[in-house]
Amino acid sequence: MMLEKLQITFKSFVILILLTCLSKADLIKPSKDISPKQVVEIQLRGLMKNDKDFTDSGIEQTWNFAHPSNKQVTGPLPRFKTMIKGKSYSMMIDHLEHTVTQLAFGDNWAQFEVIILGKDKNYHKFNWQVEKLNTDGPLKDCWLTTMVSQPISLGNSI
Repeated sequence: MMLEKLQITFKSFVILILLTCLSKADLIKPSKDISPKQVVEIQLRGLMKNDKDFTDSGIEQTWNFAHPSNKQVTGPLPRFKTMIKGKSYSMMIDHLEHTVTQLAFGDNWAQFEVIILGKDKNYHKFNWQVEKLNTDGPLKDCWLTTMVSQPISLGNSI
């Protein structure tokens, strides 16, 4: 009887781990086929529905597209989560809508203006920069976020 309960508990634990792994596998991974604007859109859609696939899946989606140099400043992932949930960037989590406008670009970089409408019905503007990674490895030629500015409040939507 005790062995049977242990087996059921173990099987439940394994299923839970597999479901967690499968959920995390659903996150979009960087690819050289994803354009600079698409990178920003993928990150914003993730943040817009932060807990859609699992807790903080949107933040993890954003992290997937962070440039290695950006990760050195903002990471590791638990620290990045704390930063995004902090006062400066929390309006990005579960925001209501966003627009992305390309401001400037070069062969290996692009800069966008991002305006979001937060849950609090306030608009915020960000400068968002992505760069193409030129080093060897699995991320070679992928566009990744190198910088997101502090938000600039644009006021209330009402």
